[in-house]
Amino acid sequence: MSNIIKITEVKSLHTRNMRLMGLDLGTKTIGIAISDVMLTIATARETLQRRKFTLDAEYLVKLAAKEDIFAFVLGLPLNMDGSEGPRVQATRAFVRSMANLTDMPFVLWDERLSTVAAEEVMIAADVSRKKRSEKIDAVAAAFILQGALDRLQ
Repeated sequence: MSNIIKITEVKSLHTRNMRLMGLDLGTKTIGIAISDVMLTIATARETLQRRKFTLDAEYLVKLAAKEDIFAFVLGLPLNMDGSEGPRVQATRAFVRSMANLTDMPFVLWDERLSTVAAEEVMIAADVSRKKRSEKIDAVAAAFILQGALDRLQ
C-alpha cells in the first residue's frame, strides 16, 4: 500500500494553507479532527455516524476537499502489547478501500489510550455523560492527530 506514509514524510507534502485530518475509526462512528494550517494544533471537529462504507468515504473525501486536507492521520488500534488484532486489520482494509477514492496519503498512528485520555479530559472539564458519548470519538481523533502533530514539531 504505497498510499501509507510515515509521519516524517508529511512535512515534505505540506503546502501553505493545507491541513491534516485525524480519524478515529470505530465500528459505529468515525471521530474527525482537523489541524490548523501551521500543523501545530488539532481540533475535534465532529463524530460521523457510520452507514455504508461508500457513503462514509464520500463524506470524508468531500470534507477533506472543503477543508484543504492533504493527508489523513488514522488511529491504529494496536493491542496494549503492540500486537495487531482484528481492529488493526479493519483499519488497514479501510485505508485500502479509501485509496480507490482518493490520492491523498494516510499516516497510521498508534492510538493506544487515546479514547481513555479523551474521556479523562472531558470528565475533568465536567462534561456531562451524554455530551461525552456524543463527542468522545471526535476528541479521541484530536488526541490521535495531536500526537502526530507533536511528533512533527
